[in-house]
Amino acid sequence: MKKNIPVYDIQNFPAYKNDGILVSRFGYYAQQHQHLHSAHRHSFYHFVFFTKGSGKQQIDFKTFEVKPNLIYFMIPGQVHSWAFESEPDGYIINFSPSYFSSLLLHQEYLDKFSFFSGKPEDQVLVLDKVTSDKISSLFEDILKEGQTEQPINDDLVKVLLLQLFITVARAANNSNETTINPYHHTILRNFQQLIEKNYTQLKLPKQYAELLYITPNHLNALCNDFLGTSAGKLIRDRIILEAKRLLINLDLRVVEIAEKLNFEDQSYFVKFFKKYEGTTPDRFRKQYLTTPYGTE
Repeated sequence: MKKNIPVYDIQNFPAYKNDGILVSRFGYYAQQHQHLHSAHRHSFYHFVFFTKGSGKQQIDFKTFEVKPNLIYFMIPGQVHSWAFESEPDGYIINFSPSYFSSLLLHQEYLDKFSFFSGKPEDQVLVLDKVTSDKISSLFEDILKEGQTEQPINDDLVKVLLLQLFITVARAANNSNETTINPYHHTILRNFQQLIEKNYTQLKLPKQYAELLYITPNHLNALCNDFLGTSAGKLIRDRIILEAKRLLINLDLRVVEIAEKLNFEDQSYFVKFFKKYEGTTPDRFRKQYLTTPYGTE
């Protein structure tokens, strides 16, 4: 069986130019950090753009292909692994949650990008050639900046990073953000942020609707119309995700996980997990830890 899943901090990696960021060509990075191919978590933001290679990767228990012109983004806390079938290359950047604090007035600025939502289906993108060429050039500029001896802070790198994010976001052409009016977009964004902060304590849509000063029916209608799912499912999905993250930590017993997620008892947690995942927590744990990708 695999050991407990490790959590890596930005300080675990050599600095690129200043503390809080690492930039590298991916082929070199993958060779230097073989231990990162197996399941692990980060306490920092992380993204990779592949220019060559094939295989699979998993983000929060969902599997995606590795191929040229694919870029993926991850936020702190997510579970990740790679399984390459041919030698990969490209670019990788890791940066701390506070990296933009000296440049951006509002730290939630990154939340506007759908690929930093924490939802795997929004975080993996295949780019067209024009966009791929643009961001390859930006990556090269960032790498060159790291090699300069100028005793200047790395605000230029931060600006280049933001330019890269905006370029990818425009190419992705997120239809949700272009069709939802600002009022509805704000409600849905606030709902998702409230789930992230309160999912262990608040498990019913009506509890969130009260915090948002709208009716449960209105909240559910917005989720169905613009996100294609119910408010209740969004809450349940976040609870299930955290349960999976905790289950691959062998130090935690199922009863302890039930307590962490604020279930009345272990039995109720097991029934909840089995109802929505089709398997028990113990079976999920065994299957994930004894196979490369477990279940999806």
